[in-house]
Amino acid sequence: MRQLVALFLLSLLAACAGPKYTVDDGRKVNEVLLADIRSYGAGEKALRPAIERAARLKDADCDIQWELPFSVESSDQLSPDDRVAWLRALGVDERLTVVGAAIGSPLKVGDKIREIDGYARESAEKMMLELADKRDSGKPFRVTLHSGATQKVTPFKVCRGYARLAPPATPVAQDYHWLLTVHPLELVRADLTQDEALWTVLWGEGVSEEGGARMKTYAFGSKVVGTLYNLFTIASGIQGATAAANAAVQAAQSAASSVATDVLKRQLIDQATAAATSRVREEATSLVRKMSQAQVANAMQQAAANRRSLSGVAWVASTVFEKADAWAFQRMEQLHADPLAVFTLHQKLIEKGLTANSMALDPDRMRALNTLAESRGLGDAVVSILQGLKPDDLQVAMADMPLASAPGAFSYDAVDDPSQQLQPFARGLVDGMLNMPVQSQ
Repeated sequence: MRQLVALFLLSLLAACAGPKYTVDDGRKVNEVLLADIRSYGAGEKALRPAIERAARLKDADCDIQWELPFSVESSDQLSPDDRVAWLRALGVDERLTVVGAAIGSPLKVGDKIREIDGYARESAEKMMLELADKRDSGKPFRVTLHSGATQKVTPFKVCRGYARLAPPATPVAQDYHWLLTVHPLELVRADLTQDEALWTVLWGEGVSEEGGARMKTYAFGSKVVGTLYNLFTIASGIQGATAAANAAVQAAQSAASSVATDVLKRQLIDQATAAATSRVREEATSLVRKMSQAQVANAMQQAAANRRSLSGVAWVASTVFEKADAWAFQRMEQLHADPLAVFTLHQKLIEKGLTANSMALDPDRMRALNTLAESRGLGDAVVSILQGLKPDDLQVAMADMPLASAPGAFSYDAVDDPSQQLQPFARGLVDGMLNMPVQSQ
């Protein structure tokens, strides 16, 4: 009997000594952050299957990266209130928690990782870096979950140009780089269909393929290997990555203020505050309105202003957006997906007033994509998606407006880079993070 009591006490002490994870105690949290975390989760659930779907092309002509069939998050290092928000919104605590999974993924949404091929640390950041190393090796490895189950994980090849979402703490962050694209969270609020998510993934790969050499020349060979915040943690909830994203947003907003009109400037800069709150309310009502020709033209001008506000490597990337559109359009067809998903996504975004992203089309891109669609006999279908408005009529309507996308606006040779400054993120979020100092594991 004494031995049983002793064993019980030892087990109790061991339990008390173990790590404690966040519990939702019902406290009040930031409702806007909570909504952004939920949007982030919805986006991960849409993008991860699309990433696996895009990989089925096995395109021999593109540069290769390795991907995982799932994505993870952690609330490690965040404030107590923010940790509760993550738990309440997505069930994420300090442990690596799966928030997105492709069909057939050995790990499912909600799974929590304990060991990666025998590697275990309390630091979520170190665990993420280990997972990234395993991913980039391209070799199968084993993951042990906190449930006790062990699963074999096999990385798969994708075309270079990861698709990632901005951290919920900085939802307006966006960047376009040959290694990956970071989309602002407003993109997710368009309720992505499977084909729209696939378009988003393929388009980022197209930016990399069509503009990679040009971006590399501009960046003077930025460091990639051995950095503290590698590509795996750029869009994570980890505090350091969030702080970096915030710094990059501030740099981008500074660039935006020099190229946008007063009206568009407010639309770009204020979206992180009052606009974010109003959009959360607007989404709750699920309002969809038929827009006038003038409203559509204005929205496309705002999309053009957003594109023109990009700086650093993203500025170089912006000069090949039309080529990326064509690249993605062709591969949507090869995958037997609907290539007109670009137009349905664009229409949903402008109807919701979400134009500070790369999926809302500006006049130049609309013109080029419509020409491509017409060459496939899809011109009438495009007009139907645009609620009866013809792209040619929209071009006429914008002829009398001061176009943010004036001829030559996105020419790499014609425009001076607006980011010739010394701040760490002048060249963008991705380039800035790739050059942050190394931290040992």
